[in-house]
Amino acid sequence: MTDDVLISTDGRIGRLSLNRPKAIHALNLAMCKSMIDALVKWQRDDAVEAIIIDHSEGRGFCAGGDIRMLAQSGAKDAVEARAFFHTEYRLNHLLFTYPKPVAAFMDGITMGGGVGISQPAKYRVATEHTRFAMPETGIGLFPDVGGGWYLPRLEGRVGVFLALTGARLDGAECLALGIATHYLPSEHLAEAKQRIAAHPDRIGGILGELSVTAPPAAITHQIDKINRLFASDTYEDILAALEGDGGEWAEKELAALHSKSPQTCKVALRQLKEGGEMHDFAAQMTQEYAIGSRVVAMHDFLEGVRALIVDKDNSPKWNPPTPEAVTDDWIDAIFAPLPETETWTPLT
Repeated sequence: MTDDVLISTDGRIGRLSLNRPKAIHALNLAMCKSMIDALVKWQRDDAVEAIIIDHSEGRGFCAGGDIRMLAQSGAKDAVEARAFFHTEYRLNHLLFTYPKPVAAFMDGITMGGGVGISQPAKYRVATEHTRFAMPETGIGLFPDVGGGWYLPRLEGRVGVFLALTGARLDGAECLALGIATHYLPSEHLAEAKQRIAAHPDRIGGILGELSVTAPPAAITHQIDKINRLFASDTYEDILAALEGDGGEWAEKELAALHSKSPQTCKVALRQLKEGGEMHDFAAQMTQEYAIGSRVVAMHDFLEGVRALIVDKDNSPKWNPPTPEAVTDDWIDAIFAPLPETETWTPLT
């Protein structure tokens, strides 16, 4: 049990409220374990008919995972980092397969680990405060927590665009892309949760009644460009397409990609290609655990955390330094299955 997540029942629902406001509710191992324990218990409890996941206070739903811990562990033996990934991915899979309806309230920053606990939910609520992203290429990690499953299932090549650039979406854009199922003003959230607790059999209807028309979704005006310029599964081809376009939008996205880890961008492209062809979420998480177990101890992740989070000089020195230097053999080694004794397994 940990105070970093508040676990309670309210009426006929179970409620998980993330409670690390100073860390924008970033997940740690204890939080993941506590949420798993509660969800397993509620799964067998007939008095609990649905689940709400939200945050207690502050400007974000969940900013991701405990990145500093992961980097510190990766710089040593990576044992603690791998234990976190193993448990976090079990939480992601448990939510994906959960037999009772789950409503996630993505009110504020929803990134990385926050995506992993909101996207499996049947009901995903965005607000005017929502800021959604998978920003891992900027720190040399990769879009995990099921990113390889969810992103390639978005419209066209939007998932590839989000994975490579780390672009942030607002609540209206999340609704337009299907990342969110409903768009509510934040002032309606308390009423929504109160009514869901009393009538968990009417979650969809309640959210529908309290929804409002979202503002125009800016990303919809760029989808044709995204589909054209991010069409390839080869990173060098995408860079060449952006360079050849010459437009202002293409130049901006090309500049964004030049700041990202070439290794991570190539990992993400292969991850999304293979993930889009998978038919089993557990297989996706098995692959992501193998990737994460290696990447967390590699140069680019440690350097990305140093540059963007610790020293904050925003000048990471990636190695390999260029896309051309990241060979197919290099990526094959990152994707290789783990030995059977080390592989990820879902809860039984």
